[in-house]
Amino acid sequence: MCLAIPGKIRSINKKINIALVDFDGIQREVNISLVNVKKDDYVIVHAGFAIQKLTRKDAKEIFDLIGK
Repeated sequence: MCLAIPGKIRSINKKINIALVDFDGIQREVNISLVNVKKDDYVIVHAGFAIQKLTRKDAKEIFDLIGK
């Protein structure tokens, strides 16, 4: 089992399918070739790949559960 925290997409480089994703102030480059996303979407990331897009409601629910 894995625990994932939602990250918010800050910018996207469509040429190479890489997004800059913000995880509560920590920003990482993430491969987005597996999901259809845009700036300000929330994603779940595993091993450097965005594997699922989340709604704002789902992301907020997770943040509320973990106290963010």
